Amino acid sequence: MHKSFKTVTALAAASLLLTACGASPNARPDSTGSSSEGPQSLVFAVVPTDDSKELEESFKPIVAAIAQETGLPTSIEAVSSNAGVIEAQAAKRVDVATYGAFSYYLAQNVADVTPVAMDQRTPVAGSGAVQSLGVVAAGSDITELSEVRGRDVCFTDPASSTGYLAAAAGLISIGIDPKNDINPIFAGSHDVAVTQMLAGDCDVAFVAGTFITDILPARGIIKDGDVDTVWTSPDIPGTPMVIGNWLPEELRNQITDAVLKYNAVSAAEAGLCPENQREALAPWGEEYAGKMACEWGGTGAFAFEPATDEDFASIRDICETTQAEVCRND
Repeated sequence: MHKSFKTVTALAAASLLLTACGASPNARPDSTGSSSEGPQSLVFAVVPTDDSKELEESFKPIVAAIAQETGLPTSIEAVSSNAGVIEAQAAKRVDVATYGAFSYYLAQNVADVTPVAMDQRTPVAGSGAVQSLGVVAAGSDITELSEVRGRDVCFTDPASSTGYLAAAAGLISIGIDPKNDINPIFAGSHDVAVTQMLAGDCDVAFVAGTFITDILPARGIIKDGDVDTVWTSPDIPGTPMVIGNWLPEELRNQITDAVLKYNAVSAAEAGLCPENQREALAPWGEEYAGKMACEWGGTGAFAFEPATDEDFASIRDICETTQAEVCRND
């Protein structure tokens, strides 16, 4: 049995408070949590993958752009889980964060945050939409979703849209209870879920499709032929970037402008990643062929595009349809 979502969030939040922030750098002198003077520094939170150093490197140019635009020192905090980031935002200890679309669904019920951007995989608007994939080791006797019943199943964590909720909805739609008809194992991250599956610790892993098609092959963790896909979800909104509403409006606008004004190539041209560049990806088109680019966020995005709360309405629809326990905040 996995811990309840409340227990997970409480433990994750405790971990963040003990290891990352200490007393909040953005504590406010008044009861409303706001001040015309604003904070003296900013905290940007990400959820670590198996390679936390690589993840941090990918967000350094974004953090550099925010610091440059706002004039405020901006630090990156790697928090142990999506739930930990949510709890930290509820406590106003994290000013800017990225996490899955479902995590935003949970966060907006308990924390005073607003989505301002979402990742864009190519120059085409909306290209940040992702799918959850159910993957098995090549040659597995599991060939379709219905054969997952009774098996050990790796997810990422209960607050992941691609690593849990979409898959849970898919299972429910064919009559499989994701709590009682399988043995759920929460690996903590997408890459760990895949490596545990390949190691035989579970029979199938549900993860964001980009980890199978791009991220893990690029790291040399998997190669063509290592895994088979047995299920693909409908499109899920791209990774949101959210800002705490307790920050002054002018500062929120500056952060948003910093995130939206660059793409991975223009960020490199602006000197935001002098020591960590790569060649522009082929899907970005001939305009960028041969140019150098920053690793622009944990998904290797081309850019971020504007986002609003309405962009994530599909997550609410999933929760209302499935009535999944993880969707509840009570």
